[in-house]
Amino acid sequence: MKKTLLSALLLSTTLSSFAQNEEPQWNGKITNYWKTSEPQKVEYLKKAKPGAPNILLILLDDVGFGASSAFGGLINTPTFDSLANNGLRYTNFHTAGICSPTRAALLTGRNHHAVKMGLFPNYHLGADFPSYDGHILPENGTIAEVLRDNGYSTYQLGKWHLTPDEETTDLGPFVRWPSGKGFDHNFGFLGGATDQYKPDLVEDNQHVKPDGRHLNQLLTDKAISYIDRHNSIDPEKPFFIYYATGAAHAPHQVDKVWSDKYKGKFDQGWDVYREQVFANQKKLGILPANAKLPERNPLIKAWKDIPAEEQKSFARFMEVYAGFLEYTDYEIGRLINHLKKTGELENTAVFVIIGDNGGSKEGSEYGVITKTNRFSNNNFTRDEYRKFVLSEYDKIGGKEVERIANYPLGWAQATNTPFRHWKGDANSEGATHNPLIVFYPKGIKERGIRNQYGHVIDIFPTITELTETPQPEYIRGYKQNPLHGISLLYSVKDAHAPSKRTQQHYCIFANRSIYKDGWKAAAAHKPTTLELFPYTDDPTPVIDGNPDNDVWELYNLNEDFNERIDLSKKYPEKLKELKALFEAEAKKYNIYPLVDFEHAAIRQRQVLQKQAEKPRQ
Repeated sequence: MKKTLLSALLLSTTLSSFAQNEEPQWNGKITNYWKTSEPQKVEYLKKAKPGAPNILLILLDDVGFGASSAFGGLINTPTFDSLANNGLRYTNFHTAGICSPTRAALLTGRNHHAVKMGLFPNYHLGADFPSYDGHILPENGTIAEVLRDNGYSTYQLGKWHLTPDEETTDLGPFVRWPSGKGFDHNFGFLGGATDQYKPDLVEDNQHVKPDGRHLNQLLTDKAISYIDRHNSIDPEKPFFIYYATGAAHAPHQVDKVWSDKYKGKFDQGWDVYREQVFANQKKLGILPANAKLPERNPLIKAWKDIPAEEQKSFARFMEVYAGFLEYTDYEIGRLINHLKKTGELENTAVFVIIGDNGGSKEGSEYGVITKTNRFSNNNFTRDEYRKFVLSEYDKIGGKEVERIANYPLGWAQATNTPFRHWKGDANSEGATHNPLIVFYPKGIKERGIRNQYGHVIDIFPTITELTETPQPEYIRGYKQNPLHGISLLYSVKDAHAPSKRTQQHYCIFANRSIYKDGWKAAAAHKPTTLELFPYTDDPTPVIDGNPDNDVWELYNLNEDFNERIDLSKKYPEKLKELKALFEAEAKKYNIYPLVDFEHAAIRQRQVLQKQAEKPRQ
């Protein structure tokens, strides 16, 4: 009798825990003998709603608002053009402003500091503070976990950048690998950047050797193989594919077949590029009629004042970047065409986020090819570095470039047209304002442009609403924290619906801002010029690193879409109100303490010193 009661108690406890994961309650009857007991089958594998759409979530890397032709840029992206022309262009969509924070917010539907991704999971660049330690906990479940538990197959391809450094070996633990965050299978790389021809590849829970093909091709081939295998086993089951390219993040590497398509097309320089793109964006209707192009950033020279040999080098950097992005569009096109060939495109909802932030400033003044220009021990002067870059012209875009090979700063501003600034400057739309395309033939009846304010945290609830998937109270026994996102599905259905997201904060490297009902307060935090110009002969900090001394600006985005006119002196009370709101948000979402670039540089030097002190094995 005691054994029977113990068994019944254990079974009851198991089923109670199971019910916490929102599985069906067991309503049978247990006695001491099976003939007088009443069984009930528990469905451990849920099925998706009949006719539920496949989900293809595509995220590009380091692509500004004005790069792709789909949003007025001068780089041909016919796949994105087609998806946008037959779907929706979101003109007021936002990212976190840099890679890992955007990815964490996208997959969890929660603000990035709140899920411990204030910066990166790299232990030497993060900080030993709760919101910066890079460990996404299970109570902040991902969209992949929710979909998998509701009848979807889930696949991750490409860049991950959400695994802490100490967890990236084949010994794991794998709780923060894709497999530990809801993906049945994964193929890509765990870090923030990798060589496009010699990528640091992982497949499922182990590292694998690449075969020399370009990473873009590898990702699409693997995605197609996932789809084909999936369909051969259960074609009625929907799938979720998260396809995050390494492009167009550094290193910029692509076959000359692609980069040479742009020979001579950027010889007029970045000033002309900005003007042409701005005009294109006006024609597309993705900018307000009253929008004006901001002045060139004072850190960037006018193209006409740049010596001819530098112009030649700079133009080649952009030819490579353009070829890299167009090739990425081509490989994504192969995936889209495969879905069309298999008859699945009609019932596939495709979300394309063109960039996890704006164009990258990491190429600095002259660009980067084969010598690291940050945290460098090469002791280059500015002029020596300039001469070095010019001497390596033939290597731009090639297989021998370094992991951070990147275009010069002027092209970052150009590809961010119509905005100011660039990646990491979370005070500015240039870092956080990225294009979103939504394509869903079966579900989108009215194509066109959507101007509602959105953020990456909104994609999670958009997908769950679209698939009619409930947000669970528990995942694997862990009670879930509330989502911070707001579904965008209302805007899919009604182009004129008012924005449901009326407030959003941003903070990267202590650059910070707060948006509320069309108004935005922003503070730039730049304690040293070394971030952009590490070879300057005068590395004296130009601004006190104390964030209390940062200067706040104020913009009315309803009338000034791209932050040209600072209204802080005209409306001091509005600025005070928004600063107080940021303070409240900072406490609510664990943004403090503000960790800046200077702190990251110090941590980097500490790690390098420790590594140098270790005895060789």
